[in-house]
This record gives sequence, C-alpha cells and structure tokens, in this order.
Amino acid sequence: MDRPVDRLTEWTRRHPFAVDAAMAGLICFVTVLVPAESYWPYEGSAFVVGLLLTVPLAWRRTAPVPAAAVVVGAGLLELAVVGEFLPANVAALVMVFSLAAYAPRWASRAGLAAGLVGAVLAALRYYSPGASDGLIPAAGAIGVSVVAAWALGDLRRARLQRLAALEERAQLLELERDQEMRLAATAERARIARELHDVVAHSLSVVIAQADGGRYAGKTDPEAATGALEAIAATGRQALTDMRSLLGVLREGGGEEYAPQPDVAAIPALVEDVRASGLDVDLIVEGDPRPMPAGPQLAAYRIVQESLTNVLKHAGPAGRAWVRLQWRPESLELSVLDDGRGASAIADPDGKGQGVRGMHERATLHGGRLEAGPRPGGGFGVHAALPYGRTR
Repeated sequence: MDRPVDRLTEWTRRHPFAVDAAMAGLICFVTVLVPAESYWPYEGSAFVVGLLLTVPLAWRRTAPVPAAAVVVGAGLLELAVVGEFLPANVAALVMVFSLAAYAPRWASRAGLAAGLVGAVLAALRYYSPGASDGLIPAAGAIGVSVVAAWALGDLRRARLQRLAALEERAQLLELERDQEMRLAATAERARIARELHDVVAHSLSVVIAQADGGRYAGKTDPEAATGALEAIAATGRQALTDMRSLLGVLREGGGEEYAPQPDVAAIPALVEDVRASGLDVDLIVEGDPRPMPAGPQLAAYRIVQESLTNVLKHAGPAGRAWVRLQWRPESLELSVLDDGRGASAIADPDGKGQGVRGMHERATLHGGRLEAGPRPGGGFGVHAALPYGRTR
C-alpha cells in the first residue's frame, strides 16, 4: 500500500542532484526572488549575492566542499557590499548541515568553524551593541543556529554510516550464504560420488565373481550355475535399489521414500553375500555394540564393503579375508585383512585409487582415521577407527 512512497524514496536516493537542485531553486525563490521586489535597498548587489549563496546548494551532496567554498566567498562579499543582513543567509546553515553530513571530517569541522566566525562577523557588521536586537544576542542566535545545523548534519552522517554498515553486512551475509550453498553442494556431490563408487564397484565385483564361478560350474554342475545366476540377479536388484536411493536426492519435489541406509548391523549380511561369491571370509566381532549416529554407521559399512570389493578384485578366488569389528570404549575399530594370494600380483588398484580415497574421506568426515596399505609378509590391510560421537 506504500508503493508510491517507496518509489519516490528510491527515486530521490538515485537522483540526489535533482532533489538538491529543486531545493536550491525553492530557497532561491523564497529568499532572493520574492524579497528582491519588496524591500532590499541594494537590489543589484543583494540579488547577485543571494544567487551566489543559494545556487551552490544544488551541489551540496555531490560536491559539498566546492559548494561550501562558493558560499563562504559569497558571505564575505555580502559583508563587503551589502548593507543589510540577507534572508538568503539561511543557505549558510544548509551548507553547514551538508558539510557535517556528506563531506570529509576535516571539511565538517572547517564548516563549523567558518559558520561560527561568520556569525560573529555578521553580528559586528549588521547589529549594534545598543539596539534592541543587539550585537551579543544576534551573534548568539546565529551561533546557536550554526551549531544546531552542524549537530543535525552530524546525526545524519551517523545514520548514513549505520545504513552503509547494515547494507555491507547484508551483502556479506548474502555472499556467505552463497558460499555455504556452494560448499554444501560440493560436499553433497562428493558424498553421492562416494556412494555411487561403493555401490557400483561392490556390486560389479560380486557379479563378475559369480559370473566367473557360474561359467566354470555350468559344465559340470548346472545347479551351482543356477545359484550363481540367482546371486547375480539379487545383487543387481540391490544395486538398482541403491542407485535409485542415491539418484532420488537429485529429483526436485519427488517425495519418494526409500529404504534406510545400511549400518553396522548390516555388515554380517554383507560378509555372507561376499562369502557366497566364492571368497573365504571370516567375521570377528569383539565387545558389545554401542549406540552410534547414522553417519558413522554408514561409513563403517561402506569401508567394509569397499575393502571386501578390493579383496574380490585383487586377491582372487583363492584368497582369504578377515573382517574384525572391535567395540572400544571411545570408538568402533574395524579391520579388513587378506592374505594376498591368488591375483594379488596386480600392484596398482584400478579406479585411480578412488576407493581408498573415498574410505579416507568417510573416516575423516566423522572425526575418525583410516590406514590402508600392504601387510608385512603379503596381503593388504585396512584399519579404521570411528568415534561414537553424540547420539540423538
């Protein structure tokens, strides 16, 4: 309902010279043009001085110091050639206000000093000690007016500085919000990349192992080949479900519901799936399970999953692996070890190390640590510790 007022305010802020020029014209009309036709005894000189006092007000914000210099010069000229105190001297008060509000600090103080000196000089020039409007009252009245104008201008300066500080703070907050959104988006992309790598790498490794086993068993044991095909189908369906769950976060307004993310309790089932793929793997659990937030539990599951995937890819069907979960007082420690037999001669893991890097990122993200590397005597080992943190 205040739209016209808001538009007018915004226009005045964007066009300060036009506003000041209109104000200068109004002051000139009231204090120079109207009195020029009535009672000034020195029409010519008073008219010129009145113009010099009022016209510079059009630049009181865009160029306050040069405008003030012209007004000071006009005031001195008035003392020299005009015999009566001019109504246009109100422009001097406006200029003192403008210097205090818009000019540098030194110009503001200089404007106050010039105004006070001008008050004394004007009183000495146009008022006499014995008159009813004597020298001291006139000087005091003009001086008080100058100080009041300067004080109002200084308050205006403080308000403008406060508004500028608020605008700067709003801009900084907006930049900070944009940066936080970019960082959140980057972190989310990294999380999705880790999840996709874990799901795809593990599922494909299981599928490949089952397919190889089924191919060899198909010639002599059709039932074993059928079991391998069933395992491949189950693994593919689970991978598809996980992929849908991950890609669902990229849809806008979907509202779809998916199965919860796996946790530490799902690790035994994971070990059973890998064992069914042909890898000899044992699970050892030490200590009593403790409450853990969902994030560290998912990280523990993914670390075990990625480690067993690497064993499937690099240790070969003749390899053997051990998964150990140790519930310590402060953290869950897990280890995945293999004996390095079979296809362990492959020195460089594929994927350019994305799996190990992802495991490091998962552990670090939740305040834990992870070490991965060859074991003395052969094989590979992954050791991680994930603190319990605060449960909710």
